[in-house]
Amino acid sequence: MPLQTVEPQRLYRQIAEQLRGLIGGGEFPAGSRLPAERDLAKQLGVSRPSVREALIAMEVEGWVEVRTGSGVYVLERSARNAAATPISTEWGPLELIRARRVVEGEIACLAATQAKRRDIASMRLAIEQMQSDADAGLMPIDGDRAFHSAIVHACGNNVLIETVHSFWDSRRGPLFERLVGHFETLKSWQSAIDEHHAIFEAICAHDAATARAAMHKHMDKAHARFSASWRRAKTA
Repeated sequence: MPLQTVEPQRLYRQIAEQLRGLIGGGEFPAGSRLPAERDLAKQLGVSRPSVREALIAMEVEGWVEVRTGSGVYVLERSARNAAATPISTEWGPLELIRARRVVEGEIACLAATQAKRRDIASMRLAIEQMQSDADAGLMPIDGDRAFHSAIVHACGNNVLIETVHSFWDSRRGPLFERLVGHFETLKSWQSAIDEHHAIFEAICAHDAATARAAMHKHMDKAHARFSASWRRAKTA
């Protein structure tokens, strides 16, 4: 029998595999509620964000159901059999936000020193698009992407441009979309728009340090919004 290629598993996949094994072994029967994230994180020796990513993956795959205001419940086997193909390669959404904090913080810093009038105009237009969509009751994802894209284009570095675009492409994956479905609201988007204004103002002022700090704050706030208690989902 020929050897098969060995691929490293993402941490959230390893956590999900353990939980699936416990469910399959009857430790958590159908209809039962899983332990709280903090308890699972403590028992597994991992962070709560990693546990959250694992639970979201299991929800996408049909193993569990997240019930807002209550918890995470094990589904019947028939629901799992009808679920989507297991996720194996997608970046964890919360891990992605942490990576964006590092990379896009420096990009904002660089943009503050290099942005030209056309770049500033593109950023302003993107924020206006975000606000217009939010006022119309629409999630302003297109304007959000346009804003971050305008910032990185101001740097004039194709590697950075492609990197940021790859970050955004990952938002189209089922894990990120499911997390968004639980926690993004027009209220949370308005907070994000305000955070974008702070980044924009720093770049307009050519204040590199403040631009970096504003981007870091934006990413920290985004991470916090997606890390809120399940009981606060759609209310924060």
